[in-house]
This record gives sequence, C-alpha cells and structure tokens, in this order.
Amino acid sequence: MEMYKIPIGAWIEQVIEFLTDHVAFLTHIISSIIESGLDLFVEWVLFVPPWLVIIVLAISAGLLSNRRIAIGTLLGLGLIWNLGLWEATVATLALVLISTCFSVLVGVPFGILSALSPMVRKIVMPVLDFMQTMPAFVYLIPAIPFFGLGPVAAIFTTMVFAMPPAIRMTCLGIQQVPENLIEAADAFGSTTNQKLFKLQLPLAAPTIMAGINQTIMLSLSMVVIAAMIGAGGLGGEVWRAIQRLWMGRGFEAGIAVVIIAMILDRTTQNINVSKLWRKG
Repeated sequence: MEMYKIPIGAWIEQVIEFLTDHVAFLTHIISSIIESGLDLFVEWVLFVPPWLVIIVLAISAGLLSNRRIAIGTLLGLGLIWNLGLWEATVATLALVLISTCFSVLVGVPFGILSALSPMVRKIVMPVLDFMQTMPAFVYLIPAIPFFGLGPVAAIFTTMVFAMPPAIRMTCLGIQQVPENLIEAADAFGSTTNQKLFKLQLPLAAPTIMAGINQTIMLSLSMVVIAAMIGAGGLGGEVWRAIQRLWMGRGFEAGIAVVIIAMILDRTTQNINVSKLWRKG
C-alpha cells in the first residue's frame, strides 16, 4: 500500500501561482524602478576614474575605522582593479549595498518590535529559525516569477536571506539593556519613545552593528549564489568560470570577493557606533 504524501509542494506552487497572477504586475513595476536606479548608480560610479573611487573609499574606511584598514582598502581595491574586475566589483558592491539597506530598514524595526513585545517575539523568532535553516538556493525559486531574471531578483533573495541577523541582534541588544537603567528612566517619567531613542538604542548600538555586519556578510555570500539567476558582478564571473572551466579566472574572482568581504567586515567592526550616535 502506497503511503499518502502530504502535498506541501503542490500547496506552495498554488500559493506562488496565485500571487503571481495577482501581484506580479506590481513586482514587475518595482523591479523596473530598482533596476533603473541600480544601473544609474553603477554607470555613475564607473564614469569616475577607478583610482579616484579607490582613494575615496580608502579615506572613508579610514575615517570610519582606522589607518590600517584604510591602507588595506587601498591595496585590496587596487589589486582588484589590476585584475580587470573593477566593473564586476562595482556591480557587486551596488547589489550588497542595496540589499543591506533594505534588510536593515525592515530588520531593525522588526527587531525593536520583537524586543518590546513578547507576542511579536513569539511569532517572529520561529520564522527567523525557518529563514536561517532554509537552504540559500531555495530562495532563488520564488524570486524569478515575481521579479524575473536579473539583479532585482538577486536583491530580493539576498534581502530575505540576510535579514535574520539584523532582527535577532537588534532584539538581543535592546533586551540586554540593564533593568536598573530602565527603572531609572521610568522613575524620571520617560516616555516609551524617550527610553527607546535615548537609552535602549544607544546602549544596544554595538550589538545592532554586529547584526548589520553579519547582514552585510550574508548579503555578499548570497549575491554570489544569485549569479545563477543573472545577478552579474563577481558572482557572475565565478559562475562563468565554473561553466567554462576557467580555473585561474575563477580564483581571481574569488579573491576579489574575499577582499571585498574583508574590507566590509573590518570596516563595520571598527566603527564606533556609540560615539557616532552621541554626535548625531
């Protein structure tokens, strides 16, 4: 006797087909807008001489972190330029930047709500567990019918894949604020917004920044995987090298990805968020 199989896959396909029939027109409009903005950003950066962009990025890294990281940024980006991967690197940085911004804009507010509301936390945390354990390649499947092949589908999948750390670390940072400080703020008559913006978020800023750091790293890793649906950039170079067995070119693109990851990781790790928050 054949065992009955629960048709989970069929149910998921029906949901995706329903959403495609009723929402796809809106997602295609959003896709066109984002892709136009992405192309404009990449063209603008590529219009500027690479050496000038590299110097500006190195100075920015130095201002945000320290001189050692600035020198590493200068040398690393210089090597990428020398390898002929500058255009692909700019495309990858644009995808990572946009994906991270969307992930943070959605993730941080959800993290705040999760920290302040036990009910929201009970709903959000299991969803995050599901999102983090799902294989990264699965996220590519529903993106295609909604956004088509290309960088916008890559941004969508990257955002979904990279968002959980931003939510978790924001929630954790706010929960770790000492209870005696919360009680002192309540004793002085602070409102919920005053406690959040003047006490909890400033103290939680380093933890939130650690979550953003992990979001950036996951965005970079997912952008490379998303080359399979036409994301381009350094991931596209790696994917092309795999298809054509260009071992040397594949390793060069991989080295470029490592350099970008190290620059972003070291820079974000060394930002003094609490100091910047007080200045703001």
